[in-house]
Amino acid sequence: MEITRKDLEELAADGVLTAAQADAVWLALERRRAAAPAPAEGEVRPLTEAQAPPRPRFDLVHVAYYFGALIVIGAMGWFMNLGWERFGGFGIFAISVAYAVCFVLAGRTLWHRENLKIPGGLLFTMAVSMTPLATYGLERWLGLWPQSDPGAYRDFHMWVKGGWFLMEVATIAAGLVALKFIRFPFLTAPIAFVLWYMSMDLAPLLYGKDPSWNERAWVSAAVGLAMLLASFLIDRRTRQDFAFWGYLFGLLAFWGGLSSMDSDSQLRKFLYCMLNVGLMFASVLLNRRVFVIFGALGVSGYLGFLAHDVFRDSLWFPFVLSFLGIAIIFAGVQYHKRQAQVRASLLHLVPEWARKRLPS
Repeated sequence: MEITRKDLEELAADGVLTAAQADAVWLALERRRAAAPAPAEGEVRPLTEAQAPPRPRFDLVHVAYYFGALIVIGAMGWFMNLGWERFGGFGIFAISVAYAVCFVLAGRTLWHRENLKIPGGLLFTMAVSMTPLATYGLERWLGLWPQSDPGAYRDFHMWVKGGWFLMEVATIAAGLVALKFIRFPFLTAPIAFVLWYMSMDLAPLLYGKDPSWNERAWVSAAVGLAMLLASFLIDRRTRQDFAFWGYLFGLLAFWGGLSSMDSDSQLRKFLYCMLNVGLMFASVLLNRRVFVIFGALGVSGYLGFLAHDVFRDSLWFPFVLSFLGIAIIFAGVQYHKRQAQVRASLLHLVPEWARKRLPS
């Protein structure tokens, strides 16, 4: 078993250890490592900074790395203008492939030769992000579309159309190939991002060119749920976090699909609220804050519905809601003081077969 300093910091944040205790344990483990150069099998040992997997930090250098990468990705995606259409399909395909090849070559040099994992991994991510543009150019050149011609590439980020489907499939495939050779967590971001797009673009392929709003919402929720399950299966099974982006975009698709459904049923709206409460409990069990954010938004939306529709003219509802809000704040304070105990109590309620499958 290997322990990093971040593991101890997370234990301190969860209330299992104090910050002083975490520092003391880390120093003790470092002394133990120095005194025992050949640890026995199964012995706990700390990782040095050089051995630990690289993690993004909010210092100037790492912010510059990610900011530069996002500018390039945005320039070849979000900020693509109609002038690029003058290159024609072959021109767009050739330029995007050339960009991708240059990014891969530069990324390989930084990753393998210079041991600069973060800028090298970002260059590979930039190469994967060129895939939808390259696929679009190829489809435009050959005139091959899974549905009708979806229009200019800039519309990829604006309009839901079945014609974008092959671009999304190609990007997912490129990302998975890159992950096989380069274990860089941010490579999951473009995969999860286009899966979110796919959750919207699948509906026209399944239901025709003009699916109903609820049909779109159900497809989005189904794809999002699949993303969440896939993220759960890989969560904390590796030393680096490959699940974060899948959780984020999976929740966007799943929660967004459910939240946008049209329904006049009071029971369905209540069940929607309970599902969001479940997301908040999942946040505790999985130790993922993103679940509590979406859950809180969903519960707030349901309370807004009650205030403006069900109890519109009630004098007592604002007082009851205020009391509920104060109770939630008090519960949050108590949870902050007893995070480890609360999580242990919740885990005790989970069946043993399910508890064994939770990320650890």
